[in-house]
Amino acid sequence: QMDKKYIECGKIINTHGCKGGLKVEPWCNSAEDFTALKNLYIKSKSSFDKYAVTKASVFKQFVILELKDIDDMDKAIALKNVTLYADRSDFALEDGEYFLTDIIGLDVIDNLSGKIYGKVIDIINRGASDIYVVDTPNGERMIPAVDEFIINIDVNTGITVKTIEGLLD
Repeated sequence: QMDKKYIECGKIINTHGCKGGLKVEPWCNSAEDFTALKNLYIKSKSSFDKYAVTKASVFKQFVILELKDIDDMDKAIALKNVTLYADRSDFALEDGEYFLTDIIGLDVIDNLSGKIYGKVIDIINRGASDIYVVDTPNGERMIPAVDEFIINIDVNTGITVKTIEGLLD
C-alpha cells in the first residue's frame, strides 16, 4: 500500500474567473495543507502529468487554484471534475498523522482479544472527527476515529481498537 507515490488530494469542481482559475474541493486534512502544495498532478492514460501551482488560496471550504499553462477558460473548463493528485513526499506528516488512503483496507483489531472485526472500507467526515466505516461479517459498522476507541494505527498491521458493547457487533 505504501507504494502509492501519488495520492488523490482534491477534485476540480468548477472554473473561477476568466483566466483559467479553478475551484477545487480539497481532500487533504485541511484546505491549508492543500494550498501548501507547489505541484499537482493529473492522471493521463499512462502517467501523471505535473502542473506547477502558481497561486492557491482558501475560499470558504474550497481552494481557488491557478496552474501554470492553464491560462484560459477553455483549458480550465476541460479540467472540470478532474481528480488532482499530489506527490506523497510533498506532504510533511507529523507523527501520528496518516494519509486517509492508507487507512482504507486496514484490519480493525480488538486490543484485548486480538479478534479482527473487519476492514476499513470508507472514511466519512461529519464534523469534528472522522468516522471509519468497517466491513464486518454482520454488515457495515461505524467507529469514530477518536482516542476513546482508537488505540493505535499501524499502516502495516492494522488499527487496534477498544470497543464498547454493540459498537462493532
